[in-house]
Amino acid sequence: QVQLVESGGGLVQAGGSLRLSCAASGRTGSRYAMAWFRQAPGKEREFVAAISWSGGRLGYADAVKGRFTISRDNAKNTVYLQMNSLKPEDTAAYYCAAGQTVAVFARSTEYEYWGQGTQVTVSS
Repeated sequence: QVQLVESGGGLVQAGGSLRLSCAASGRTGSRYAMAWFRQAPGKEREFVAAISWSGGRLGYADAVKGRFTISRDNAKNTVYLQMNSLKPEDTAAYYCAAGQTVAVFARSTEYEYWGQGTQVTVSS
């Protein structure tokens, strides 16, 4: 059992930055890949970014590439999402996810653990 808790969301102006954190607890000894997904009301959940346990493999959605950076600190059991140059279309609830046997980063069904979400709102 792994619990994931996101934090760091908020209201920012377009062009601003936020850093989201995802703290893991429970059975965190396994080598989980971690990812961020987001979902706006009335829209499907979409992939944002993912990172392997070692940090050696990264993946980003085209919509955020060059603006967002995912990283992790395994000693702190924490994954981060640095979001720069935010746009109104980035407005969504952001969810942290973890999976032990992830084969395709962008598929939400690959992940077995999910956080409760943190809201990011970008005003124009």
